[in-house]
Amino acid sequence: MSENCSHNCSSCSQDCQDRKQSFLEPTNEFSHVKKIIGVVSGKGGVGKSMVTSLMAVQMKRKGYKTAVLDADITGPSIPKAFGVKDKARGNDAGILPNETATGIEIMSVNLLLPDETDPVIWRGPVIAGTVKQFWTDVLWGDVDYMFVDMPPGTGDVPLTVFQSIPVDGIIIVTSPQELVSMIVGKAVKMAQKMDIPILALVENMSYAVCPDCGKEIKVFGESHLDETAKEYQINHVAKLPIDTKLAAAMDKGTVELFDGPWLDGIADMLAELE
Repeated sequence: MSENCSHNCSSCSQDCQDRKQSFLEPTNEFSHVKKIIGVVSGKGGVGKSMVTSLMAVQMKRKGYKTAVLDADITGPSIPKAFGVKDKARGNDAGILPNETATGIEIMSVNLLLPDETDPVIWRGPVIAGTVKQFWTDVLWGDVDYMFVDMPPGTGDVPLTVFQSIPVDGIIIVTSPQELVSMIVGKAVKMAQKMDIPILALVENMSYAVCPDCGKEIKVFGESHLDETAKEYQINHVAKLPIDTKLAAAMDKGTVELFDGPWLDGIADMLAELE
């Protein structure tokens, strides 16, 4: 903090720690969240919501109380992945999150809309405000790990999440195409500017397994995951195959029944976070 600090961060251009802390929104008295993990991507369509869902399921299976805050307001898919269709309710204290079949708490704009196919045609500030409300007004209760499914890119909502919610780290989801390394770089550098630790890098659609011979087929070309992780000093990586059973589980709302080993290492790493 500068010696001449006026304590008015809104008119200050200094990038000091007090400025970062000043934007954090307090949660309500009924919410006690220990660890918050953002799941981000530089571009859309790489499976970010799928990874978010799988990580929540993985940590739930380890015995932790988990939750998912769906911050992808214009493209919400978390309720469908878990087969949750009942609308969210509330009381005088705030909004009650819905629970999945195994007890994972979720909140998504699709739980508030009259119909899940209704589009959200809102401007950026309104969308960002809704994400804040999902943090401040939802009665989350006691949560060990909350996963925040963020929209792709480095726009209003990721910035709002990083500034308003005390995120402990992020998982970046990508795909094998070569241009993606440049897009991953944008997500990495945004996180670095916001002082958010980068916990892991996940490459989705990394390969397909031939059902006849078991050979791995690189549908989108050779993976660049290891080189990208080394370039940005990301220690934990995972590769997800193109798996029709996993895709079907997401579509049918039965992701909690699916079991795959690919994210085990990242789940173990999260369990060791202080």
